[in-house]
Formats: sequence, C-alpha cells, structure tokens
Amino acid sequence: MTFALVGPVWNRRRYLRFSPDPRVLVLVLGGLASSLVLSAEPGGAREGRDDLLLWNDKSSETLPRLLDPGVSPIAVQPSAVDPSAVDPWYVGSLQYPGGLPPPRSESAEALASTDLASSVPAPAADDPGNECPFGMILVEGNYCPILGHVCLKWLKGEVERCAEYRAPAVCVGVLQKKRFCIDRFEYPNLEGVLPAIMISWHEAQAACETEGKRLCTASEWTLACEGKEMVPYPYGYTRDSSACNIDQPQADVDPLALQNPRQVATEVARLDRRARSGDMARCKSPYGVQDMTGNVDEWVVSDQHLAPASGDGGEKPFISALKGGYWGPVRNRCRATTTAHNEWFRYYDLGFRCCADAP
Repeated sequence: MTFALVGPVWNRRRYLRFSPDPRVLVLVLGGLASSLVLSAEPGGAREGRDDLLLWNDKSSETLPRLLDPGVSPIAVQPSAVDPSAVDPWYVGSLQYPGGLPPPRSESAEALASTDLASSVPAPAADDPGNECPFGMILVEGNYCPILGHVCLKWLKGEVERCAEYRAPAVCVGVLQKKRFCIDRFEYPNLEGVLPAIMISWHEAQAACETEGKRLCTASEWTLACEGKEMVPYPYGYTRDSSACNIDQPQADVDPLALQNPRQVATEVARLDRRARSGDMARCKSPYGVQDMTGNVDEWVVSDQHLAPASGDGGEKPFISALKGGYWGPVRNRCRATTTAHNEWFRYYDLGFRCCADAP
C-alpha cells in the first residue's frame, strides 16, 4: 500500500525528440504543417483518411490561418467522396466555395440545413439553468492544490497506473474556490465526432480565442475531472478500462514517418485509436464533462508557469501542459500533469478543449 501526495506530476512518456539544429527544426515543423493539408490524391499520404483535423462553428476562421495564412486547404472534389463515409469537419476533406467550410451555427436546426448534416449528430442539449454558453458546463467548487491518494493496488507495466484507490482522498492544501465554464467534449466539442489531433499548444489557444474562449488552466481541468469529492478517476476510485478510452495497446511509432510530409498522415492514421466524443457514455466526470481521461491528451495552461518564481534560480516549466493522457496504457487520472513539452510540440495523440470565465 502506497500513500502519495499528488500535485502536478512530471510524466516521462517517450515522445519523439527533434534535433536542436535549427535547420532540422525548420524542416520538421514545416513538413508537419504541410502534411495537415495534403489532398487524397492517388498515391498520396492520406489514404482517404478524413478525420485528422475537425471543424466546429468557428474553425473556418482559425485552423486554415494557423496552417498557412491566406492559403486555403487543398481539397478533393465532392463527387469523389461519399458524405456518409467521411467526417466533413476535416481540413480539406471536401471542396467548399472559397476552399473553406461554411461557418456553422450552434443550433441543431441550422446544422440540419447543411448538405452533410446527416453525417454529424446534433449537439446534446445543455442542462436547464446552465449559465454557460451552449455546449459548455458550469464548474463551481473548491480545488485542492495538494491532494493525498492511497493506492491499494498497482498495475504492472512501465508506466505508473493504479487499479484501485482508497476512498476518500485527503486534501492537505489550502482550498481554492473556482467557478468557470468548460466544453462538454474535446474540441471541436461535438458529440459523435472524433476530437482533433496533431495540434500544438499555440494552435489550441488560438482556436479557443476565436470562439471567445480560452484554454483551461491545469487546476480548472483537474477540478472539472475530479468533482467535489476529488476522485482520482472521473468515474470513481477504481480504474475501469471499459469506462473511458484507455489501456489500449501502444503501437511502435515510426519517427521518420512523422517527420516526412508525405508519410505523416498515414502514420498518424495507423496509430490512431480515438473514440468519437460521447461514445464512452460512462466516461463522465461528476460535473458531467465527458472524455476527460484517455482518448486524447489535452493541452492546458500550466499553473506552475503562472506562479511566482521559486527563488532558487531554476527555470519555470513551460506554459504548455497536458492533462488526461491518451488511449494508451498511461496514468489516465485526473490529477496527473505532463509538463515536458513546449508550446510548439505536436503529436498524434494531442488535442484540447476550451474553457471560459463563468457569467
């Protein structure tokens, strides 16, 4: 039996590391950005995958500019695509006037008026009395910065995973009152749609700001996941691989393919194990926020970066942090935080969701 005080935690998961040579960085980052707008041409890298980047009601104003300002995504002709077999919110998946999808209304009626509405379900209705914008959930409660969890049974493997925690959690920090709004689902916050991936922290921040929102802080995200009882998993104290999209086998990554603009999309598609938002109905936090652990790792703003300097001369952590883990066999609990990656890092399992100040 182990007792652990869990605040923000450093995760040493194995990620692709790029050379510090600036010429290599320019080549790699330029190639990754270019790969996101590859067309499904014969022999191309996409192999018909139309779900790597997704749209919401304001993505037409955001993601194309992030990829290449002033240049529309390359697209295939609609006659060559079966609308029922693709996700229309993929960048470049369909040809729209001007090269961009039309702005989407948040209402189900407006969504139903589009040509491809049958392939995308209407958003779930918000709870009566919710003061947050449509598609967001009000979170109000006390966040504990230093929390004690007792793990009763550890799982075997290279990564720290606890099968069962003792209830209740023990807070040994000073409670911090918080009140904010958070997206119900991972971006683009649409039920039944795959969450966006291969997004950097800067791109995630810009997408949220375009919608009049912002990235969540790590502590906000944690509170939304733990609830008032401060549970280690959004569904309780016992790890459940059938509740959330977690503990799937982790395929070996081909680093060279991820650096090659003609191979990166195929490699991401090979590694992809995302579930559509809302498909894991039991993966819901006490506040009703879905898919917080597993599925895709989510960008947040590091509270440690925003805190005053420690005075020991050490460098502050990056402002970019990750919460929740992805679909593989990793920690996948509410409290854990990864702080190892800078704001320009992107990977096949990285997404985000947005927060906003409560009215």
